Amino acid sequence: MTDAALSAEQSRPVEPALLDDVPGWFWDHDRHLFEWFLGRQEKAGVTGDLLEMGAYLGRSAIVIGGHLQPSETFTVCDLFDSDAPDDENAAEMSMSYRKSLTRTAFESNYLSFHDKLPEIIQAPTSVLDGGRIPAGSFRFVHIDASHLYEHVVGDLRVARAALQPQGVVALDDYRSAHTPGVAAATWEAVFNHGLTPIVLTEGKFYGTWGDPEPAQRDLLDRVGLAEGCELSAETLNGRRVLRINGSSEGIAPFRPSRHRDRLVVEAARREADQARAEALRAQQEADVDLAVRRARAAERRRPANVAKRVAGDLLPPVVTSAIRRARRG
Repeated sequence: MTDAALSAEQSRPVEPALLDDVPGWFWDHDRHLFEWFLGRQEKAGVTGDLLEMGAYLGRSAIVIGGHLQPSETFTVCDLFDSDAPDDENAAEMSMSYRKSLTRTAFESNYLSFHDKLPEIIQAPTSVLDGGRIPAGSFRFVHIDASHLYEHVVGDLRVARAALQPQGVVALDDYRSAHTPGVAAATWEAVFNHGLTPIVLTEGKFYGTWGDPEPAQRDLLDRVGLAEGCELSAETLNGRRVLRINGSSEGIAPFRPSRHRDRLVVEAARREADQARAEALRAQQEADVDLAVRRARAAERRRPANVAKRVAGDLLPPVVTSAIRRARRG
């Protein structure tokens, strides 16, 4: 294989068999809550567009796209492999994502689970501020783009304008030690700009600018909630806030990709080929070992010069070489 062909092969996106094969930080409790909120809206007859700001390689987008209804639009906004708009954002991207974040990889992963790509805006999320997307038409928004305070404030402003009155926003990294800007922007929106928490996980904040009570009642009544999920309630400035944790064992896995069956067959074939190769190698080693032991026994029974001549005339080169190495050893 030429260097160019090898480079092309190494840069080709890996086909995922399962959602867990897609790189990213999207844990089971959050996947379950995404599907819980989106499914709850659909069962209630709610329609509206879907928006993700910051997609990385598509793990959460794949789940959101699984709930896209015929009349809806799913929009994904991410820089992908474009240049960052400012030095601080560029430094953040270089530290967190390096060269792994490409639009090609995102599209390949997404199309492994869906027939059609979402509407992709390859740009900073700031381009959404000011009418780029229709106001009041979205039922679910996921914010997981820049972690810088000023950027998250802008993303929350976009989400508030985009969402329907009872729409849900999910914010990633609202409590991580390395993302204080997200925490500051999130709680500022709660205390000063009308955002109300519904439920919190270890990684994400789920809230609304509408009434959180109906969703909280359904969660507490465990309507559609997985068995292992544990709920607790806190009071924050007079408002109830739910927290969810516990086991993820009861959370159903996401459906496999279109490649799963083929990849399973290919993996089984590779394992079988490897097993055959290892068996052949073991047999060859056993044959060589047997030949060496027979040759040594012949040496002990015959004069040395005769044994050497017989070995040189009759034994295959690989065995002769093994005998010489054994003598030197």
